[in-house]
Amino acid sequence: MADSSVNTLSETRQQRFERILCQEPFKGLKAIFDSLCRERAALCDGVQGTNSYEELLAKLGYRVTVIKQIHVADSYSRTGPAGGIRAVLPYFDVPTQSALPTLVNFDSTVTVTPKSATFFNGLLTELKRQLAI
Repeated sequence: MADSSVNTLSETRQQRFERILCQEPFKGLKAIFDSLCRERAALCDGVQGTNSYEELLAKLGYRVTVIKQIHVADSYSRTGPAGGIRAVLPYFDVPTQSALPTLVNFDSTVTVTPKSATFFNGLLTELKRQLAI
């Protein structure tokens, strides 16, 4: 078995960020980040330089809109410029049995529910904690 500490010693900050973000607990957050930001260095800097999910999205150029409920099936029917939705990200968290959808819109807004905003803010906090270790 290879010593993983040897591999992480020469790892850059960006490589460490990508490696940790690809871990199972962060897959939902990664899907959102992949839909929002193609510039990975800016994303890494944003995660390091912000204190909340909403602040990070603002730094990436998005405004958060919180609504009571998101109907995922209806959202899919509204994808495209005419419907205003660029991406539907229907995340389901198995441990909490919670549907936590996110909509990325053409008008540079991200639509979330209060529950999904809280959940992803917690994930971002955990991501930052692991990056600091």
